[in-house]
Amino acid sequence: MAKPTGFMEFTRQDPAKAPVEERVRHFKEFEQLLPEDELARQAARCMDCGIPFCHAFGCPVKNLIPDWNDMVYRGQWRRALDLLHKTNNLPEITGRVCPAPCEPACTLSINLPAVTIKHIELEIVEHGWKEGWIVPEPAGFSTGRRVAVIGSGPAGLSAAQQLVRSGHEVVIFEKSKRLGGLLRYGIPDFKLEKWVIDRRIEQMKAEGLGIECGVDVGRDVSAQYLRRSFDAIVICAGAGVPRDIKAPGRELKGIHFALDFLTQQNRRNAGDAIPDDMAISAKGKNVVVIGGGDTGSDCIGTSRRQGAASITQIELLPKPPAERAPDNPWPLWPAILRTSSSQGEGCERMWSINTREFVGVNGAVSAMKCARLEWAKDASGRMQFKEIAGSEFELRAGLVLLAMGFVHVEHGPLVQDLALPLSQRGDIVVDENYMTSVPGVFAAGDAMVGASLIVRAIDHGRLAAAGADRYLQAL
Repeated sequence: MAKPTGFMEFTRQDPAKAPVEERVRHFKEFEQLLPEDELARQAARCMDCGIPFCHAFGCPVKNLIPDWNDMVYRGQWRRALDLLHKTNNLPEITGRVCPAPCEPACTLSINLPAVTIKHIELEIVEHGWKEGWIVPEPAGFSTGRRVAVIGSGPAGLSAAQQLVRSGHEVVIFEKSKRLGGLLRYGIPDFKLEKWVIDRRIEQMKAEGLGIECGVDVGRDVSAQYLRRSFDAIVICAGAGVPRDIKAPGRELKGIHFALDFLTQQNRRNAGDAIPDDMAISAKGKNVVVIGGGDTGSDCIGTSRRQGAASITQIELLPKPPAERAPDNPWPLWPAILRTSSSQGEGCERMWSINTREFVGVNGAVSAMKCARLEWAKDASGRMQFKEIAGSEFELRAGLVLLAMGFVHVEHGPLVQDLALPLSQRGDIVVDENYMTSVPGVFAAGDAMVGASLIVRAIDHGRLAAAGADRYLQAL
């Protein structure tokens, strides 16, 4: 453990952020790093709690959090990095964009601010890159087996690296022109600059990873071709089907899925040309974001940087409480009111709002008709809503962004040609080894659980790689 009395001596210190008026002028990351002496004090707050709920309950990727906190406190950075990489292939990414469920599960958070776990993780890996400790780790031998990994998000990258390091020949297929999946195209640069992804991909390439970008498997390359050419296939395609809204006027111009909006801006940042007739811009417009989650927040931050005239975020669900409810105890994820960095940059937030209709002028959206909702539990204890009579109102809207989450993996040619079984929710069904009913075909991440956390995708990618490795060894 770190310092036994550290949690009593030191208070939580979060890293500083660039001022709002400065950071909204660009798409660069704006959170700063803590000095090493301060970071040691933060690591010292990790207490000898007996059962590390941060690791055992809060962290889907099972990070060895108390262990590397102790190493940071003692100045043993190389050992801390080794411990971090034991469970996580992409800590420089999770250290930036993970919602950190480990922190509310920290024992300190029962009645004190949690340990700054997420930021310590980030500083460990950045220290490793700075010192030159993170280098390619090729297997040094070959099994003679070939594996195709479909999708290059967190699950795909993690699975691919684990399989390459197991001595297999691995080719990763990505339908976009660059690797990274939603890490590259869905997360704004102000949260995750893309050189961070490229740096790790260079390590993977040096380890022997083969890369095929601009290939939509199932369309450009058939699933049957992959089955003939590879000994195993790992599907990490993500949950790419967005949740839509059914309301009159949905067909009007200016109503877009959030991911289309976010992807376009990231492509601009990367230097890609966007045709004028396809451009989605918030500049000078009254923007309404439907959906109160992380994707909605990303739309707010991007709209602010594009120069929106106003930004309103509406949510169907009721406003969360400021503190944990009695039925939401520690160490569960706290269902409380949060304000993201993007929301803090300026927007109006509204809860318990139903979208009734989109109103247009000359074929383009100009306003939304909404109504306020009343939530109550029904006889079975489930929360239900009804519109409040006379609560109708109208919002000006020149751009509407649908950020209501994703439902499941695309049920396109890849899934159809392999005849993969799907759950009632539309996810790919796998067994305890992450293998589908088709021998040698595995699935991981959002493709088999629906939209979830980056850390869960990384963990699933690693587990699917282990399952595929066992399968290949038995051939």
